Amino acid sequence: MDKVMVRLHNSETGQVIDREATADELAQMAADAEARQLAEAAKESQEASKQALLERLGITADEAKLLLS
Repeated sequence: MDKVMVRLHNSETGQVIDREATADELAQMAADAEARQLAEAAKESQEASKQALLERLGITADEAKLLLS
């Protein structure tokens, strides 16, 4: 497996340090990736629910916007 690298950049001095990620950083990256996947799945589920409701009502998204405005 390739090593995950972290880049630290000091904007005041211009110094750049590349180093391997620590176990804590790797765990946080994994948690962040899982959170992004869950958020995307929730968004897709919500969109599917909205589309199903519109189909049951027999109206388009634009017509629903008109009704709610």
